Amino acid sequence: MANPHHGNQEHPSNGLNIINPSHDHEVVVVMVPLPAQGHINQLLHLSRLIAAYNIPVYYVGAAAHNRQATLRVQGWNPNSIKNIHFLDFLVPPFNSPPPNPNSQDKFPSHLLPSFRAARHLRHPVTALLRRLSEKARRIIIIHDSLMASVVQDAALIPNTESFTFHSISAFAIFLFYWDGMKKVQLEVDAKNIIPKDVPSLEGCLTSEMMDFIAAQYEFNKYNSGNLYNTSRVMERPYMDLLVRILPNKKHWALGPFNPVELVEKKVSNDKHMCLEWLDKQAPNSVIYVSFGTTTTFTEEQIQELALGLEQSGQKFMWVLRYADKGVVFDDEVIRKVELPKGYEESVRNKGIVVRDWAPQLEILGHPSTGGFLSHCGWNSCIESITMGVPIGAWPMHSDQPRNTVLVTELLGVGTVVRDWNRRNEVATAAAVVEGVRKLMESKEGEHMRKRAAELGSAVRQSAAAEDGASRKELDAFIAHISR
Repeated sequence: MANPHHGNQEHPSNGLNIINPSHDHEVVVVMVPLPAQGHINQLLHLSRLIAAYNIPVYYVGAAAHNRQATLRVQGWNPNSIKNIHFLDFLVPPFNSPPPNPNSQDKFPSHLLPSFRAARHLRHPVTALLRRLSEKARRIIIIHDSLMASVVQDAALIPNTESFTFHSISAFAIFLFYWDGMKKVQLEVDAKNIIPKDVPSLEGCLTSEMMDFIAAQYEFNKYNSGNLYNTSRVMERPYMDLLVRILPNKKHWALGPFNPVELVEKKVSNDKHMCLEWLDKQAPNSVIYVSFGTTTTFTEEQIQELALGLEQSGQKFMWVLRYADKGVVFDDEVIRKVELPKGYEESVRNKGIVVRDWAPQLEILGHPSTGGFLSHCGWNSCIESITMGVPIGAWPMHSDQPRNTVLVTELLGVGTVVRDWNRRNEVATAAAVVEGVRKLMESKEGEHMRKRAAELGSAVRQSAAAEDGASRKELDAFIAHISR
C-alpha cells in the first residue's frame, strides 16, 4: 500500500523510530480509529482537542486512511498542530470493491475487507506502545470500539491505559446494551425516555458485520472507561443510564468533537464553489442533501429523489456521489451517477449538484442552510445539531434508524422523510416533496428550526464556555489521564 507524505507525518520502519516525548510530556495519547470516514473523522477531531492540552497524540493507521483523514478534515488544519503525529503502518493487501447500489441490504459490506485488514495493526501498535512506555510515564490509548482487538496487548504494559471510543450516540449505545439485558432494575428509569417503537437491529447490519462487532466487543472489557462524541446538554438521560448499566466503568461525554466556531474564508479562491453559491442565497433558504460516505442509491431512487427535489420548489444543494471504497484514492474511477437528461441545467436557478467531496461542516454552518436531508449517521447528526440545523431523516443502516428516533422524537430537531419500515420500497418523488416542504416551509418545520437553533447554541456553549458541561468533562478527562 502506498505511503504518501503529508503534514506532521512520521515515516518510521513499522512506526518505531518515533519522536521521543520530552520531559514536559509525561503523558502521550495513541489514537486507533476504524478505517471508515465517520470513525476516522471523529477521532481526528478529538486529537485536536487533546493536543490543545499540550499532550502529544499519535494517530495510527494505514497510510491511505491517514491521508484520507487529513485531506477531508474540516474547520482546522491538522498539519499545523505540532502535537499531532500520523504514523503509517503496513496492513496486508485487501480488496477494495466498489459499493453495490442494488444490494438487498444497504449496509456497506464492501468495506469489510478494509476492517479485517486493520486488525493486523495489533503487532505494530503493540510495538509502538512498548517503545513509548519506555519514555513516557503514562500511555493512553483511545481506540474505536470496533478496533478493540488491536489494542488487546495494552493490558500487559504496566503504564498503559485504554479507553473505548463509541462512534455512535449515547442513545444508540444504551439501546445496544438495553436489548440484551434483563430490564427489571432499570424499568422505572427508562420507561419515560425510551419510546415504545424503537426500531430493532433487523436490517441494520449484516450477519458478517454482527460477527465482527461481537468479536471486537470481547476485548472491550479491558478498557478503563468509555468516551462519547456527545454532550450531556442533549443526551444526559442516556449517559446517566449508561452509568447505571456499566457502573464499574468511567464515562465521559466530551462532544461535540468538531469545531463549534468556524472561521469564515475571506479569499474567494480559498472557498469551495458550493460555499460561494450559498453566499448568494437567502438565510435558511437552502436544504442541504447528503447521505454520507457509506450510502449508494439505486438509479431508480436517484431519479425519484432528483424529481422530488426539483418539484419541491425549494433551493437545494445535493452532494451526489457513490459511497467510499475501502481505499478512497484507488485509481479505478467509479462511474458517474446519472441524473435525468438536462436535469442540472433545468434546476440551475434553484439547486446545485456537488459531485466531489463537500465541506459539510462549513455548509451546515452557513447562514443560508436551513435544513439537512440526511441518512442520520452520528457524525452528520452531531455536526448538524452543533450548527443548529434541523434534520430530515432518511436512515439507511447501522445506528441510523435509532438516531432518527433521537433526532425526531426525543430532541425535536427533525422530521422523518423516509420511514425505516418502508426501506425496501423506492421513495417516490411525491414523498420527497412532502418531506422537504415539511422541513423547509411548514409551521412544524419552523418550530424544528427554532428548536435546532436553541439546542445548537446550548451544545456549542457546552463545548466552548469554561463552565460548559462538555468543556468541564474534557478538563476532567485530561486531569484523569494526567494524574
